[in-house]
Amino acid sequence: MKELRLMKGNEAVAEAAIRAGADGYFGYPITPQSEVLEYLMAERPFERTGMFVLQAESEVAAINMIYGAASTGKRVFTSSSSPGVSLKQEGISYIAGAELPCLILNVVRGGPGLGTIQPSQCDYFQSTKGGGHGDYRLIVLAPASVQEMYDFVDLGFELGAKYLNPVLILSDGVIGQMMEKVELSEQKPRMTEAEIIAKFPWATTGKTPNRERNIITSLNLIPEIQEKHVEKLHQKYLKIQKNEVRFEKFQCDDAEYLLVAYGSSARICQKAVDFAREKGLKLGLLRPITLFPFPTEPIAEMAKQVKGILTVEMSLGQMVEDVRLAVNGKVKVEHYGRVGGMIPSPDGVLKALEQLIIGG
Repeated sequence: MKELRLMKGNEAVAEAAIRAGADGYFGYPITPQSEVLEYLMAERPFERTGMFVLQAESEVAAINMIYGAASTGKRVFTSSSSPGVSLKQEGISYIAGAELPCLILNVVRGGPGLGTIQPSQCDYFQSTKGGGHGDYRLIVLAPASVQEMYDFVDLGFELGAKYLNPVLILSDGVIGQMMEKVELSEQKPRMTEAEIIAKFPWATTGKTPNRERNIITSLNLIPEIQEKHVEKLHQKYLKIQKNEVRFEKFQCDDAEYLLVAYGSSARICQKAVDFAREKGLKLGLLRPITLFPFPTEPIAEMAKQVKGILTVEMSLGQMVEDVRLAVNGKVKVEHYGRVGGMIPSPDGVLKALEQLIIGG
């Protein structure tokens, strides 16, 4: 019998981490994601699975704890919201440069600065382009439901281990705080030390027979070697772009116009599509599930079919740039968004479509 539970998105992530066999969580409270840490503390996962949970003294401390724990091959994750993730950027860049797997959750709130505690999608650029210094990328998953908040934890751990890369779940205050029914998976065991050594021979697990001492760092002062390392990372990102694109289409087969939206905005756009169809307007929706790698080719294919595309984001327009690059001038692409914690409505989306695309 399936185990079902009514949960907040933030709670679902925390429970998913326990059941995915995570070894540790290091984080710091910040609205609207504090329930992640609160849930983990209340559940006492060390007693359930041996998972370690620690509230660090700051976001900077938390991400560097992740860096150290990931270096040992442990399955670890952290969570925060926009200003906190900004503080983590240096550590994230170090982790990417050292090619370590870990999971990061950003429950986005409005900015810039401390901004508001209300939901937003204004961290797209930071998340998908490498928010810290250097040439690096994160694998970015964008959930549109509480169930996906749960499911993407295990997926994120798997992708991180597969590509030795940090994985970011880019959520927002809507999905983090909303409650929905969640189907829970079976408990996975944590990896043993022997399994970690076999799977991650690079891990700093102490002295083991038949290998040299492992040293993990992102520092390299020899430019020729550093150039080769950065190019190696680039080739990995190209492989990720080839193999890991995920997206969802809704009413796209006969669509004459297209909405592109992710996360909570995609849920709103799905209702806008229903309203448009009731009026006889052939509207479809393409929802990127991976923001990196971005579904460039599927959007380019839709551009051959439709008369215009409207992106909907809770920002002044960030993802719209990737959509325009994908379309490459084939059809008109415009953006509609709300900011400051304001949330678009289906009626507002349709009005923007009529003004900016159909009548524009």
